[in-house]
Amino acid sequence: MTGLGTTRSRPIVASLAALLALPGCSVAGADPIGGGPGTLRIVLPEEPPTLEPCDASLTATGRVTRANITEALTEREPSTGRLEPALATKWTRDSATSWTFTLRRGVTFHDRTPFTAAAAAFSIERATDSGIDCNVDGYIFADSELTATPLDDATLRVTTAKPDPILPLRLSFVEIVPTSTDPDSRVREPVGTGPYRIDDWNQGRHLRLKRFPGYWGRAPEFAAATYVWRAEGSVRAAMVTNNEADVAIGLAPEDGAGDRAVEFATNEVSYLRMDAAKPPLDDLRIRQAVNYAIDREGLVTAVFAGRPSGQLVSKGVTGYNPRIKPWPYDPERARGLVAEARADGVRTGTTITLVGRNGIYPKAAEAMEVVQDGLIKAGLKVRIKMLDVNAWLEYLLRPFPAGDTGPTLLQAQHGNQAGDAAFTMGQIYGSEGAQSSYGTDALDTLIEEAQLASGGKRQKAFAEAFTHQNDEVVRDAVMANMNGLLALSPKVRYRPDSATNDEMRLADMRRAD
Repeated sequence: MTGLGTTRSRPIVASLAALLALPGCSVAGADPIGGGPGTLRIVLPEEPPTLEPCDASLTATGRVTRANITEALTEREPSTGRLEPALATKWTRDSATSWTFTLRRGVTFHDRTPFTAAAAAFSIERATDSGIDCNVDGYIFADSELTATPLDDATLRVTTAKPDPILPLRLSFVEIVPTSTDPDSRVREPVGTGPYRIDDWNQGRHLRLKRFPGYWGRAPEFAAATYVWRAEGSVRAAMVTNNEADVAIGLAPEDGAGDRAVEFATNEVSYLRMDAAKPPLDDLRIRQAVNYAIDREGLVTAVFAGRPSGQLVSKGVTGYNPRIKPWPYDPERARGLVAEARADGVRTGTTITLVGRNGIYPKAAEAMEVVQDGLIKAGLKVRIKMLDVNAWLEYLLRPFPAGDTGPTLLQAQHGNQAGDAAFTMGQIYGSEGAQSSYGTDALDTLIEEAQLASGGKRQKAFAEAFTHQNDEVVRDAVMANMNGLLALSPKVRYRPDSATNDEMRLADMRRAD
């Protein structure tokens, strides 16, 4: 596998976001973003929990950092699925367990130190073999063992303990940082090679990025970008329509963006992760009942935009199985399964906690209320616990909260931006996955076999693993493949794509005039 090229340029087809920051009255008591002419003003549903580069696979972090502050060796073009050059200009597979990367010359970090193979090797080791517990390690590399060795300033060799046919794709999630970065703890304000550097982060209020004059690629058109966060979608939309913001993400159709709204397909799939090791969720019939009790069509019609789904990856991802359909809404079947389990002594009266996350998608709390209603009607006892992102992350990622939290259904969303089921199955369904609360030996075996396969065999193996999870394990309740909605003003040209929720590239936003 090889890659050649220079800078990335996506086609621009719409006149959408604003150029100038003009004064105006604040919305619902919010302070105007400000920033002056040439500043792109962006309002998010939530503040990033961290800007740590090795956690950039988290949506709230990646949409700010990836390709803006930090960059990787490779990157996947969302519209084609092709792997393209970034900080590496080409790569070759030397053997089943060895790859050589040729690195881009003339690149400097924001601290003016040069980008070299030593920095790339350091970043890979820091992300995959340190005590930081990076999300990218569990999400992308799981238990993979790899060694990065600089051959010279512009040549890097990466070897793996086992054959890994998609290593260059995995490395698209390792954000490159200088060797001066703390190797043993998370950093608050990372240094990268991207077109923007951090100018000011006033935690709880705003985050400002400034154009980096030493950027190796084409300079972005906006001199700066200021991010703020507002939990209410209607407030975010109004900030755009009132010219207090230029871009608002994570909206619902009823938020009032009007002709400023732009809908786009995403790779995000909403689901509920079940504590399948805790009663009553440790009984397969109860997990099946949860699926039958959810009105997916009702959710996508009345609550959020999307289409019902039966698996955690969308069409176009290696391993997607078109034969897996969404679970049908069958409340009678759900009640029957719960009653059957109760008659066999299953503790169906145990309270199940629906752990939700504020702002994970529009009307997140309303979605959990719909789910709760269906589960209660099926004969289960369910309460809702909505959390902000930092508290919610304690439930999402290992190690999970200590003590007896009781059985939970975790409101979650997964976007396979990389385009291969390896980035879904291991971390979410593997017994030791970073986001997995339950696994089986049989499913672990299927996942491992699929990860070692290539080409058509890889597609077939992952499709079979998804089928086994859906039919035999039923560890979660997949709800919908989500659509995204932005509010944008007409002064900038920009086309959102399936990666926009995970990495909103400021350099792709251009002046319309």
